[in-house]
Amino acid sequence: MNHNEQYINELNEFLKIPSISSMPEHKEDVKKAAEWLKGSLQKAGIENLEVIETKGHPIVYGDWLHAEGKPTVLIYGHYDVQPASPEELWETPAFEPTIRDDKLYARGATDDKGQLFIHVKAVEKLMQENGELPVNVKFCIEGEEEMASPNLPPFIEDNQEKLAADAVLISDTSFIEKGQPAICTSLRGALAMELNLKTANTDLHSGVYGGGVPNAIHSLVNLLDSFHDDNGTVAVEGFYKGVQDPTLQLREEVASIPFEEEKTKRELGLESFYGEEGFTFQERTGIRPTLEINGLAGGFHEEGFKTIVPSEAHAKISCRLVGDQDPEEIYEAILDHLDNYKPVGASFETKKLITAKPVSLHSNNPMIQKAAAAYEQVYGVAPLFPKEGGSIPIVEVFSRVLRSPVVMMGFGLPSENLHAPNEHIHLENFTNGIETVTTYLKSL
Repeated sequence: MNHNEQYINELNEFLKIPSISSMPEHKEDVKKAAEWLKGSLQKAGIENLEVIETKGHPIVYGDWLHAEGKPTVLIYGHYDVQPASPEELWETPAFEPTIRDDKLYARGATDDKGQLFIHVKAVEKLMQENGELPVNVKFCIEGEEEMASPNLPPFIEDNQEKLAADAVLISDTSFIEKGQPAICTSLRGALAMELNLKTANTDLHSGVYGGGVPNAIHSLVNLLDSFHDDNGTVAVEGFYKGVQDPTLQLREEVASIPFEEEKTKRELGLESFYGEEGFTFQERTGIRPTLEINGLAGGFHEEGFKTIVPSEAHAKISCRLVGDQDPEEIYEAILDHLDNYKPVGASFETKKLITAKPVSLHSNNPMIQKAAAAYEQVYGVAPLFPKEGGSIPIVEVFSRVLRSPVVMMGFGLPSENLHAPNEHIHLENFTNGIETVTTYLKSL
């Protein structure tokens, strides 16, 4: 059996553990995965291993710190996974790893057990070849990423010296497409909230009261419509505080990502795109802030008809943030906007649900450039530098608290069904990923 076969067999063991962090009935499975990971790191040669209890699921820590005078790399990942439902849509059971067409199918195969295990095996390979590592290495691996990491940020804050590093290395993202590596250098922040609007103390008969009392749905729709002007710009005063004009280099990097506008429209069933004037679709979805209405409820919407004037209406709102936008300041700006545009006869309450600050890294950073060189050496293709429209809150925490560049060396593919039935990882990226990470660590 060669090394790659051995590594895949070990990954299969890891993938068999249903470490679903969001389901209380799998609490022991999550702990089992943490202990399994500790054993695997020990086998790789990592020292000072701990399974650290939190208010939720454990954090696994370990290090190897004998490369005197050399840089220190902190490797982050997560061993928890999403639920498998709907299980009937899986071709083979989610926690019975199966290889088909050189792809390994299982929940967690690409998000994030498979990508995390690349680093464990890269370290083991270097130790077997040389008896030592070319740099100092630390591992900080959590079991709550799929629950928005409630206990990791305070752990990072309280253990800054323990986690101090010259770079934070993360593999939890993807290539642009098969054969085209990518290093994500920008993630938007997030703010999510609920808005509940009320008028009368009960729904009213539209024949008796219609035209004489405020309608909660009309009021909410008018209020929500005030959030944008006719050019797609967010009309909340102060919303763009901290948003810098994109540099020419940034716009060129965004434009370099392959994108077929007409094909995308056809796939989405759209006649046209929409958004802030003066920016391309990729810029709007990657490097510009947004305010979206995610859900709207109120009145009678069951089968049949009910002639009422609704007294309550509800909306879910989310923002994606960039630059130096602060989610707390944006929340306050939205509250001021709601006060200023509050319809006659209406009152409202809000509830803040999610906050995450944006993070932006320069592609010219030496740690990122060395990662790019490692990709090119192994894959024969230089990576692109995409700007992700989504949010990975822990990336911002590592960057801000440890004051270290975060290198997002993903080895997944967009087509690998993460969070969906039939999740998988391409085995060539698993094995090439190990080679890429070893090349990167040597280059440091």
